[in-house]
Amino acid sequence: MKPHAVTIKDIAKELNISVATVSRALRDTYDVNQETRQLVLNKALEMNYKPNYNAIGLVTNSSHNIGIVLPAVVNYYFSTVISGIQEVAYKNGYNIVLYVTNDSAERERDILHDISPGNIDGLLLCVSSESDQDEHFTKIINMGIPIVFFDRVASNIDTSKVMQDDFNGAYAAVDHLIKNGYKKIAHITGPPGLLFTERRMEGYLLALKEHNFPVKKEWIIHSGFTQNCGTADMMQLLKCKEKPDAVFAVNDRKAIGAMLTLKKKNIKIGKQIGIVGFTNDPMSEIISPTLTTVEEPAKEIGRRSCELLMKHIFKKYFIAEEVILPTKLIVRESTQRL
Repeated sequence: MKPHAVTIKDIAKELNISVATVSRALRDTYDVNQETRQLVLNKALEMNYKPNYNAIGLVTNSSHNIGIVLPAVVNYYFSTVISGIQEVAYKNGYNIVLYVTNDSAERERDILHDISPGNIDGLLLCVSSESDQDEHFTKIINMGIPIVFFDRVASNIDTSKVMQDDFNGAYAAVDHLIKNGYKKIAHITGPPGLLFTERRMEGYLLALKEHNFPVKKEWIIHSGFTQNCGTADMMQLLKCKEKPDAVFAVNDRKAIGAMLTLKKKNIKIGKQIGIVGFTNDPMSEIISPTLTTVEEPAKEIGRRSCELLMKHIFKKYFIAEEVILPTKLIVRESTQRL
């Protein structure tokens, strides 16, 4: 026989208070004093009360689902962000619905076109590298669905955003190369127009400027974010009349692609050409030589993004916040000249 599911009526009966008071206490409304609320919460825990979100949704017009729109799930960064999001979402009684764009702006637009307020209560969104317009984001917000951007953000949309400190992380990476004796530093980066690639570019350029190092257009290559892109970018750099002696890559996957190219060409990594990445993917410790990189706080980005989304969902007039989390330079073998 299926056990009886505890309801708010059962809690009210045990405490000898009204069902309405129990309901308000569980929703933490302003008109229930703290003592009563704590009594209700303690009794709910004691009786193993589980909210019926389907029933609540019918009353509050809430699905208790949040959507995550992101370019991929197969790499370390995004899978780690998701784990941070899950912690906060589940703690607040929310399920997650995952949408993967495969880094396609068209797929991103199609996903957002099909989303409705009845399906989800809010969106966490990392934009496609091909995104060139904000109209589809604005439509979602105008439907009453709050959005919080993370990592790759739409800079023109007035809503909360959570990012790592791309500028200072890039500056630290290039400054480290310079202090290790590298003088001709290239940058293999992502597609133009994305805020985080622009900020990493700015950090790269400032470090060169402060040390009076040249900026050569042929040493700055825009392409995608994959390992194959890193391989192709490194091949292009090796064809330059004046070859660089170091490369700062926009992420670890591109850095590893560049390293594999150098290995095939029997060019010694570190001694002849130094390499720095950005992410601290587990692969950066497995590849030989190990990869110097800038560590991104991926799990914390997931947590903070979801916390902000919960605030936007629970508080109608919550003021948008921009959160920038610190990065950390991890020095390994790929920048050792000896």
